[in-house]
Amino acid sequence: MGTPDFAAASLAALIAAGHDIEAVYSQPARPSGRGHRPQPSPVQALAASHGLRVSTPATLKDETERRRFASLGLDVAVVVAYGLLLPKAFLEAPRLGCLNVHASLLPRWRGASPIQHAILAGDLETGITIMRMDEGLDTGPILLTEPLAIGPAETGGSLHDRLASLGARLIVEGLDRLTSGKLVPRPQPAEGACYAPKLTREDGRLDWRRPAEELARRVRALNPRPGAWCEAGHERLRVLTAEPAAGNGPPGRLLDDRLTVACAMGALRLVEIQRPGRAAMGAEDFLRGHPLAKGTVLA
Repeated sequence: MGTPDFAAASLAALIAAGHDIEAVYSQPARPSGRGHRPQPSPVQALAASHGLRVSTPATLKDETERRRFASLGLDVAVVVAYGLLLPKAFLEAPRLGCLNVHASLLPRWRGASPIQHAILAGDLETGITIMRMDEGLDTGPILLTEPLAIGPAETGGSLHDRLASLGARLIVEGLDRLTSGKLVPRPQPAEGACYAPKLTREDGRLDWRRPAEELARRVRALNPRPGAWCEAGHERLRVLTAEPAAGNGPPGRLLDDRLTVACAMGALRLVEIQRPGRAAMGAEDFLRGHPLAKGTVLA
């Protein structure tokens, strides 16, 4: 049960490991691209390419879906970034329960955006937790964990890909150990729990009243989605790469002709940016066609 690329990595690993996959659940196709035509999720597309039965219910709350799921007679359900809450009847239907591949070391960063929030917070490591699901939000007992260091230049995208690979490997290992009786669930500790809410486009706005180090982490964390941005005049600029730099001044003011922006503490140099509907470009190339004078204030 999963939807995005992160989940597709685990499905691919389960297929490669030879597990008997009775059914695949994914969210319904969503409009995408210039034509806004419904496109299957990465999980649905992968499952279909392997001839697996796919269900895409819009909700799991009706009795028909509950009976259909129960009739599968599952040993276990693997849930990875599915996007729909599983009612109690679904959680209890598989013989060994529902196992979740979560992209953090629980109980830290429960919720929808653990990868980005780990970078935002300046964490030095994160990891994968294989958890037996309960009715809470990422609160179930832990079966298996493995840490992963967060690099100093790590982006949300690069960390996503590394964690997806780790999660895929760990769920296969976890299923093998679970069925052989070598995994003992342990309750999550009460201390250290925190929540990672879903990030929106507005979360990407760079607030120059914050320290430069913090804004540099925001740029990395939100690359590629939902993306960090600022405004120059009436145009929104997406910031793909940035780095702390020396300098000080009123927050938001350009300190030189290299797109170095004053922050509350220090300054942030915008290294790679993107105009709406255009390709990404370096600061030098951008300024060649769209000069911004020293002293200009970015919003």
